[in-house]
Amino acid sequence: MAGSAGLSLCGHALVVRGGSRLLATSTSSRSVVRRCTALTFTASEEKVLVADKSGDVYSFSVLEPHGSGKLELGHLSMLLDVAVSPDDRYVLTADRDEKIRVSWAAAPHNIESFCLGHTEFVSRIFVVPDHPELLLSSSGDRTLRLWQYRSGRELHCCHLPSLQEPTEPWSDKRFAASRITYWRQEDCVALLCDGLPAVCLFQLDAPRRQLVFQQQLTFQHRVWDAAFEEAQGLWVLQDCREAPLVLCRPVGGQWQVFRSSSQSVPATAASKRVCAHLRENWAMLEGPAGTDGGFSSLYKATCDNMTNYLKKKEERLQRQLERKRRGGPPRGSSGQTKRMKAGRAPRSCSS
Repeated sequence: MAGSAGLSLCGHALVVRGGSRLLATSTSSRSVVRRCTALTFTASEEKVLVADKSGDVYSFSVLEPHGSGKLELGHLSMLLDVAVSPDDRYVLTADRDEKIRVSWAAAPHNIESFCLGHTEFVSRIFVVPDHPELLLSSSGDRTLRLWQYRSGRELHCCHLPSLQEPTEPWSDKRFAASRITYWRQEDCVALLCDGLPAVCLFQLDAPRRQLVFQQQLTFQHRVWDAAFEEAQGLWVLQDCREAPLVLCRPVGGQWQVFRSSSQSVPATAASKRVCAHLRENWAMLEGPAGTDGGFSSLYKATCDNMTNYLKKKEERLQRQLERKRRGGPPRGSSGQTKRMKAGRAPRSCSS
């Protein structure tokens, strides 16, 4: 189904995943066991790793277009993202149960480490290309975290609600990041949160092992996706058919949003073609991207039965006090007043 459509691109192959059990490549289509939730290419571009909703990761050969998938590893929980280290030594998986697992690619049953600290599902993970020992992760707990993933050590944690103004309409809303993207030119990290008209920008200070919040870009329409182009800046895809693409660039130390009508950023032939193609297929985009709450069903279900218990206990105590004030007889365990039947003496146990 288009609602779960995703795209990954490497040097020689194109792969699309669908909500149905179908994996389509530029040369063939193959069926998968369960619905795909994420996919990525290995660094060598010889395999595609596909994570599914049952918690398994399968590998598909790019060199053998009609080959079947091979089971690589499994979780006990739904997988939400998968990544590979730049040297192809490790496979990193993120699941619904707050865990990030680092496994050996050559022998996935061997686990190098766990990155533990999130308190909700882990929505996205991203290995930083220029700093291959570092991992970024986002979660339904509204945090962005930096890890040294081989040791499982958390280096830095950004609480996203603390970066927002209290007057913003989404300041008290639950959200999770749907995209983490990186700009090598500026060591800049862009974080897109599901369903919000905003993109958060951070500076990655690798020597100090920390993330520095730079700026929050707000938009008039909901943001669907974002990606960096090395020579241009940050391209943002928004829910606006007239101007679907917006370019953001740093100017004088501050990021500026350039609309399509701006003379500062002339439209190129490529951007015009992309915008025209988006408008032609707008109905297809509005279906999957236009629905709210992509992660809403993944949050933990909370059940606060203590409040109800204390309320009933207080009511019961008040009823007992009221009866005592009226001088009435005490009530039995079943709520009925115990009465002796006339003409019968109480029985006692014989010694």
